[in-house]
Amino acid sequence: MEKGVLYRIAGPVVVAKGIKPRMYDVCRVGNEKLMGEVIQISGDKVIIQVYEDTSGIKPGEPVTNTGEPLKVELGPGLLTSIYDGIQRPLPVLIKQMGDFIKRGVDAPGLDQTKKWEFKATAKKGDTVSGGSIIGEVEETPGIKHKILVPPNQKGKISEINSGKFTVNDVIGKLDNGFEVRLKHNWPVRVQRPVKAKLIPEMPLITGQRTIDSLFPIAKGGVAAIPGPFGSGKTVGQQQLAKWSDADIIVYVGCGERGNEMTEVLSEFPELTDPKSGKPLMNRTVLIANTSNMPVAAREASIYTGVTIAEYYRDMGYSVALMADSTSRWAEAMREISSRLEEMPGEEGYPAYLSTRLAQFYERAGRVIPFGTEKEGSVSIIGAVSPPGGDFSEPVTQSTLRVTKVFWALDAKLAQRRHFPSINWLTSYSLYPDTLKEWYANNVASDWQQLVREMMGILQEEEKLLEIVQLVGSDALPERQQITLAIARLIREVLLQQNAYHDVDTFCDMKKTHDIMVSILKISKFMNSALDSGMRAEKILTTKSKDRLSEIKFVKSYDNLLKEVMGSVERELKV
Repeated sequence: MEKGVLYRIAGPVVVAKGIKPRMYDVCRVGNEKLMGEVIQISGDKVIIQVYEDTSGIKPGEPVTNTGEPLKVELGPGLLTSIYDGIQRPLPVLIKQMGDFIKRGVDAPGLDQTKKWEFKATAKKGDTVSGGSIIGEVEETPGIKHKILVPPNQKGKISEINSGKFTVNDVIGKLDNGFEVRLKHNWPVRVQRPVKAKLIPEMPLITGQRTIDSLFPIAKGGVAAIPGPFGSGKTVGQQQLAKWSDADIIVYVGCGERGNEMTEVLSEFPELTDPKSGKPLMNRTVLIANTSNMPVAAREASIYTGVTIAEYYRDMGYSVALMADSTSRWAEAMREISSRLEEMPGEEGYPAYLSTRLAQFYERAGRVIPFGTEKEGSVSIIGAVSPPGGDFSEPVTQSTLRVTKVFWALDAKLAQRRHFPSINWLTSYSLYPDTLKEWYANNVASDWQQLVREMMGILQEEEKLLEIVQLVGSDALPERQQITLAIARLIREVLLQQNAYHDVDTFCDMKKTHDIMVSILKISKFMNSALDSGMRAEKILTTKSKDRLSEIKFVKSYDNLLKEVMGSVERELKV
């Protein structure tokens, strides 16, 4: 390891002399051996971003180049773990130093002493390459952790053993002398290679009616949730983490407030997985980097999360990555950039903001990994926190260029207690065309038609509300008064959902379809009654149509639905 000395310090950015590293090499800075990463090389000066607080270090202290980039440990034990931005397990750090993280403390990402029961599926003499599955470990109940050959290795297996091993024990060898272990390391800034990338043709079912019906996301897709403070971003992401039909969840709390992150860290371990009935943490990795932690580690936390997601994707799993929030990550980049005295771009963000966001989101996708014919996917859902809810600011706009789904959260809807507060007029999804075949084969042939009709009524309502504000609803033609009543049903029955109600928190595709069909049937009944001479006033005061919302809160709703629809039809018969 070559050694140099500290020359200049500016917060988390320090300058060293006397070492000749490569870009993104990890260095140990100062007497306390703080961890840092090379981000610029200028002649004999090396600029390093330090992942820990640099208070008290001074010029002349030693700097050591490790010669290795920032890597994460990948192997059994990742699930159920809670890490900081550079994959130090927080429960281990608490034991070592109490409630406050001290500097220069190292802890391996995986438990080095726990023994895992390894079952070899490959045998001696098999030819393997990077990504090949050679065996499996039951990491948590129901989740088989496939042990992969590291992506940069290939050869014939000269030795392989089943049994109980720690992550550091040698479980086999290749004919080139490479020792295979349960774990391997991978640089976080390098995308893991895949055999082929596929078109996203299957939806990520979230159980949230607004998303599944109007603004779907595909497995392997990318979505952005921008919204001002208090509009429900974090609860929305927690709902997606809990209910989406992904096999593995990676939740990155990047620069969020400490109390919000505490809520996630205390709630997630207590949540029950609705699919298996076991704790949700059994298939979750949490990465916590609060706003008062060093900014450089915040920048690394996003890459740590997506590398872990890609690792499980390579086993053939569907992974959902929640990044909350990418705005804080961009702010960390802005702070580092200003200390490097780089030319600022819009609103002080670095000129490469768009490139970094695109590189991150492009690591999503539905793929065929090298080791298995079973496809895997990484879906990325990134929250954005625009200052003052201004969607024209650079982070939101740069995110919109690379994401295909935009769930715009509206503070006014949140104030009216309409949750999820996704604004149906400004949000969009570009996936419905690629998903239409799946909907036709797996839900109903008329799904896309129903969605178009719902959106048509909601857009018509928006135009009519402008007139209502001027002249009042009574001045509208009767047909348009009925349109407003149907739009209200769509908003209250289809789009509103109670995240804290035992039944309504999740809604399957069949129920969502039945709700849409019922609303359009009621619309037909109301318009037919108007055609046959019934006054709009009488049609609008029918009580039975308002009972449709009761369906949301019961599991077996078929009889109730028949009763409600029968009552509506009877009331509206002249």
